Amino acid sequence: MTDRRPTGEPPEPGGGHRARHRRAADQAQPPVQPAADPPQGGRRTNPDPRRDDGPATGHGHGHGHGHGPAEPASRQVKRVLAIALAPFALAAVVGFLLLYPFDHQQRTGADLGFGQYPVNAVIVSAAAGSCTQGSPDESGCVVLGVQMQDGPRPDRTIEQTVPTDPGTPRFAVGDHVVLSYAGANPDDPTSYQVVDFQRGMPLLVLALVFAAAVIVLGRWQGVAALVALGLSFVVLIGFVLPAILAGEDPLLVAVVGAGLIMFVVLYLTHGFSARTSTAVLGTLLSLALIGLLSVVFSAATSLTGLDEDTASLMGVLGTPIDARGLLLAGIVIGALGVLDDVTVTQTSAVWELRKANPSLSWRQLYKAGQRIGRDHVSSAVNTLVLAYAGAALPLLLAYTLSGRTFGEVVSSQAVAQEVVRTLVGSIGLVAAVPITTAIAAAVAIREPAKSSGRSGGSVADRVGRAAATSAETPTVRRRPPHLRPGR
Repeated sequence: MTDRRPTGEPPEPGGGHRARHRRAADQAQPPVQPAADPPQGGRRTNPDPRRDDGPATGHGHGHGHGHGPAEPASRQVKRVLAIALAPFALAAVVGFLLLYPFDHQQRTGADLGFGQYPVNAVIVSAAAGSCTQGSPDESGCVVLGVQMQDGPRPDRTIEQTVPTDPGTPRFAVGDHVVLSYAGANPDDPTSYQVVDFQRGMPLLVLALVFAAAVIVLGRWQGVAALVALGLSFVVLIGFVLPAILAGEDPLLVAVVGAGLIMFVVLYLTHGFSARTSTAVLGTLLSLALIGLLSVVFSAATSLTGLDEDTASLMGVLGTPIDARGLLLAGIVIGALGVLDDVTVTQTSAVWELRKANPSLSWRQLYKAGQRIGRDHVSSAVNTLVLAYAGAALPLLLAYTLSGRTFGEVVSSQAVAQEVVRTLVGSIGLVAAVPITTAIAAAVAIREPAKSSGRSGGSVADRVGRAAATSAETPTVRRRPPHLRPGR
């Protein structure tokens, strides 16, 4: 029977079209001198890029034309990234040394007039009673029997009268509460006041559940992420807050603190690699844009940053603090966490695209990464807006009842600073996608491609490559004629 090549089967020129078919045919036919093995990447050079079966060896990405793999260019790329990032890392370290308040002794507690000390207690009884002693009215307040667990008189039970108005929490028997002790006569019940609930144990359980979830999913990388989270808190509590309280410029302190957090967290979580350095560089550029826009539009909208909390803080400290700088510092630090998410995701997406199809050019990698980034950034911006709206929900409710128009509400100080915070952060997120994707694509195409040893790859790989390169190559392999059933 004469073997006829099926329709659509490309002819096999002298060197052979598919190495796998040749290996299968060699088992049934006399051996034929094989052509030279293709270079690393498992593909022959295809002069027509539209009919590329996979990772081409003649695409100009560091693969040889039958002369073995070319010298990897990643060392040079890593050197360039290191040179680009070294000044920023050095600036963060120098900024930390210059701004840290080494000799500053910050007043706290009683030195600032806070003569209240917390005392843990548990409620053992509760009954309706009068709000004033000796009053015939037996309603309007709740008389609590509170047993102190520590403080100057542990295990002693005292009575506390708590109003039942809508602005006061509801207490019940068995609740673990916190008393505020004024430091006066410890035997006088009026020296104490119920101020809050104890939340230590539920928060500890929640933190343990969170840590377990991160470790189960991320394993060792999850452990590294938790360590990085702890170091972020160390930078915030150990450097950013003391430096601002010592009178340093809040925006400058926030920029230095964000730089320290970014370098430590990203490299500790994702390792020292060109991929991580690309994410760091994209985060730096996007964060710089956010800082610049924050300065410009906070000045253009005449934001003072003097909300109720900031005014109270300045009154307690007795020293002036740059309220607008404090607002800008909050914008920078708040945007850093979301920026890390976007830049790391974009970098990883570009690297995975490069791994799936090493023949993609910079333009193809950039366009594919942009398509992924559009979906990501749209959801990230929505998350940012809803997060700020949720934090300011009581304020928005109060403005809704005020009878003011939407324009008046938005232009007020408290709401306008949240609007600037949200929109500036969102612009930075949007800009982070093309910035990081462009850098990642430029770096990824110069990294040595890691392709499978099989010349063809799976059907999924071929479909992905065909979709990325608009190839017309068939994605399903046909059996050679001598291996078809009935032959």
